[in-house]
Amino acid sequence: MIILKLPEEVQHWALNTKRRGQRIAFVPTMGALHEGHLSLLREGRRLGDKLAMSIFVNPLQFGPAEDFEKYPRDEPGDLKKAQTCGVDVIFAPSAKDIYPGGFQTAVAVQQLSMPLCGAGRPGHFQGVATVVLKLFNIVQPDIALFGEKDYQQLKVIQKMVRDLNLPIQIKPMPIVREKDGLAMSSRNTHLSPEERKAALAIPTALQKAKGLATAGETDPKTILNAVVATLTESKKIAIDYVSLCDPETLEELKVLQRPALLAIACFVGKTRLIDNCLLK
Repeated sequence: MIILKLPEEVQHWALNTKRRGQRIAFVPTMGALHEGHLSLLREGRRLGDKLAMSIFVNPLQFGPAEDFEKYPRDEPGDLKKAQTCGVDVIFAPSAKDIYPGGFQTAVAVQQLSMPLCGAGRPGHFQGVATVVLKLFNIVQPDIALFGEKDYQQLKVIQKMVRDLNLPIQIKPMPIVREKDGLAMSSRNTHLSPEERKAALAIPTALQKAKGLATAGETDPKTILNAVVATLTESKKIAIDYVSLCDPETLEELKVLQRPALLAIACFVGKTRLIDNCLLK
């Protein structure tokens, strides 16, 4: 496993790899790796001749009042975990190498960026799309893997790839959960023991919604009311949004007649967590 810091070093490696006819699988991360990330890396190892990953906490996708400085970082631990997954190359750039002085180009996926997380985090998905396109141009992957926990991010990246005719396959990967059902997230480390217990209301609410849909409930309001009631049982949870929407367009549904995405964002204490599931 080699660690590269400069974009030109990674591009040189990538182009030489492609000249040998080898496929590159790529997993972009912001570090603080957990089992969710490792599931992507293991699948990338299976799909590619070479496996690359990035570790870069992207400042463009954090708002002024968000937790960029407090975002968990553990590069020594990340390197050990990456090595166990057979990573060939880690790209760990500095912000000035990704965004040099005078940088002024941005990528915006307009409509898909507006609802859900985009409504309360203006500019977030522009920052995501911009850095991912840069990483794609640097790493030159044939396939890139993204987790479905960040569902809106996944859809934004898929749309960008289609719209810009990028020769990259995007591989969605299922949410990885703790034994008690909480979706794995780097931000879980910020939760106190009491907050960690309260956060279990999120997967409980998802399961309740699945039960209603399976029983034949087609009124989104009934499902959403049940979800909100479950979440607000705990005084430690403040709801950012709860949405039942089309899985592709992310538009709110007025009736449940086809598969739908139930998306939740909550503050548990000061920690913002997201989760989702498909209702069929």
